[in-house]
Amino acid sequence: MFEERRVPDRQIRAAQTETTLRVYQAYSPEIADAALEKQTFVAPFKRERMTWIKPSFRWMAYRCGYGRKPGQERVLAIDITRDGFEWALANAALSKPRRGQDAAGWKQQLKTSPVRIQWDPERDLGHTALDFRAIQVGLGGDAVDHYADEWITAITDVTPVMRDIAGLLATGRLDLAVKLVPHEPPYPLSPDLAEAIDATG
Repeated sequence: MFEERRVPDRQIRAAQTETTLRVYQAYSPEIADAALEKQTFVAPFKRERMTWIKPSFRWMAYRCGYGRKPGQERVLAIDITRDGFEWALANAALSKPRRGQDAAGWKQQLKTSPVRIQWDPERDLGHTALDFRAIQVGLGGDAVDHYADEWITAITDVTPVMRDIAGLLATGRLDLAVKLVPHEPPYPLSPDLAEAIDATG
């Protein structure tokens, strides 16, 4: 009998190449159209606000309701450099202190770090919470400028895929919907980065 491999509780999984990984964001048509035209984020996107990037397609589908939520009607896949992503992780503070972390040190890190890390329950295609987590990375301050000006290599509109999956699920064709979900293998982390963001796999 083969033993089923359990997904680690806090593991980054992402569509990736040797130099990039893919994250997702959902926006209004106005922001999405401008970003697709310029292949980066420009007005009416607001750099002064924290922007959250999500490597998990399924978590993005949950968050935006397959593009049905107001202001999140368009879903974008953003390919960013691995170097940029790992800079974000290295300059991040966790939204909650990691196990054994000094509370005062964590609060100071929150004040000075331009990036937030949040681990939320991963979702299946029906939005049910699973027993392992997906990462969200919140970019603020200088990190937003780095993201928009340096890290982005391509932006693609994946709204049609989201809508196709939603349509298949609505008609009970889960087997076909699953085939449209991007492959997201584990993203390798150095031991130092894994410890910094409290990853477990």
